[in-house]
Amino acid sequence: MDKLKIYVASSWKNDFQPEVVKCLRLLGHQVYDFKNPGPNDHGFHWSEIEPTYKWWSADEFIEALEHPIAEEGFAKDFGAMQWADVCVLVLPCNRSAHTEAGWFAGKGKPVFALLEQKPEPELMYKVFDACFHKLEDLSKHLLRLEALNG
Repeated sequence: MDKLKIYVASSWKNDFQPEVVKCLRLLGHQVYDFKNPGPNDHGFHWSEIEPTYKWWSADEFIEALEHPIAEEGFAKDFGAMQWADVCVLVLPCNRSAHTEAGWFAGKGKPVFALLEQKPEPELMYKVFDACFHKLEDLSKHLLRLEALNG
């Protein structure tokens, strides 16, 4: 079997996310990185549409969802979600990452949560295939999953 295609869902504010991407790539997996989805591409930012996005009203936000820059960013990320075999949810993260992980779970694709040191308890994480608090344990699990599917 080819190496797993992994979608890493997290937050722009999560400083651990780049290390997770790097580790999974070193293991030979194909990994989508929303912060760097391609050469000279540093991912979608609401500020590209409007620098004052944090103060938008609900109507302004809804209108911005239809902006060509938002459409392009969504197409890249959602296309990568459709491409991927597995989702790794790296906490702490935001609503988008949880929406992405929920989409994977709904599609029957495995979701693995990589928890922070002191996570806020969340019962619905039971819909995910497994939770880990060490990158090493997640990495070993993904290699076993790959071997089982090979």
